Amino acid sequence: MKYDYLIVGCGLFGAIFAHEATQKGKKCLIIDKRSHIAGNIYTEEIENINVHKYGAHIFHTSDKQVWDYINQFAEFNRYTNSPIAKYKDEVYNLPFNMNTFHQLWGIFTPEEAKQKIEQELEEVHIQEPKNLEEQAIKLVGKTIYEKLIKGYTQKQWGKKATDLPAFIIKRLPVRFTYDNNYFNDTYQGIPIGGYTKMIEKMLEGIEVKLNCDYFEHKTELENIAETIIFTGPIDQYYDYQFGELEYRSLRFETEILNMENYQGNSVVNYTQYEVPYTRIIEHKHFEFGNQPKTIITKEYPDFWDITKEPYYPINDEKNNALYEKYKTLANNDPNVIFGGRLGQYQYYDMDKVIKQALNTCYTFL
Repeated sequence: MKYDYLIVGCGLFGAIFAHEATQKGKKCLIIDKRSHIAGNIYTEEIENINVHKYGAHIFHTSDKQVWDYINQFAEFNRYTNSPIAKYKDEVYNLPFNMNTFHQLWGIFTPEEAKQKIEQELEEVHIQEPKNLEEQAIKLVGKTIYEKLIKGYTQKQWGKKATDLPAFIIKRLPVRFTYDNNYFNDTYQGIPIGGYTKMIEKMLEGIEVKLNCDYFEHKTELENIAETIIFTGPIDQYYDYQFGELEYRSLRFETEILNMENYQGNSVVNYTQYEVPYTRIIEHKHFEFGNQPKTIITKEYPDFWDITKEPYYPINDEKNNALYEKYKTLANNDPNVIFGGRLGQYQYYDMDKVIKQALNTCYTFL
């Protein structure tokens, strides 16, 4: 065996495991089928702007251990996620807060906002919500649902809200304060210089092989290491023997614009169903840029098949039951450890990936 660990996937989970294993004196090879490191948090410098190539990634956590750990590899700026929503010609603050309620109804006090929502709830008489639409209306009333939830959700999932299960939207953030900060976490920011530089620092001194698809080179790769750390799709690893797990995918259209400022905010959600994209990202605002040009990305939800990149696991009853079958195989396989959102079929925020990777390191190193 040439290596202690072969790490498949050069995203956040794989990079952290490679770094920690190397610190413990283990020899690692990390591979990725893409032409770059950093997985979906990859940032590419274009026109002196760090472009989030696979959608907006805002780091946030309330876990001090995670925050202290990741600050070894990057200095974070003071960016606060405050997206806005555009519905037809109207603009609203997110998450739903007193600014939103004032924009919707012209009210000023929390008491007025609560009365307005309560009044709408009294009109619908929903006891046990049978689908996402009824669940959302029961939580925030019809006005907010119709303008800010319905179209966006239907685009995101590719189904009518009445055909989606209620559990998807069991909790909606509603604040009766004038606070546009989307997250409640203690720590928040963007790494100065982009995420790619952060991952580069993690991987210093570690052998990296890009443009290397594990499944195309499986014969030569499976016997070069004692253990495989696999961060790709768990069902693909086991050759889909129980069937394919389902995902939603995304498609991105990026443009360089010869202007300083396109939309005045890093993230603008388009909640109207007739607008085909869910949001426009203006990358320079993540790092308070003042470059003469700007770069925007339109994000389109997409149906998934095995030729497309899987982004969001569809954690419904059917898929979760299928994942449990693969997990049973994994638990009885001593030579492979699965991690990340694809390896564990779970949508994770970045801080949860870091926590999961560190826990895996503590267990196996």
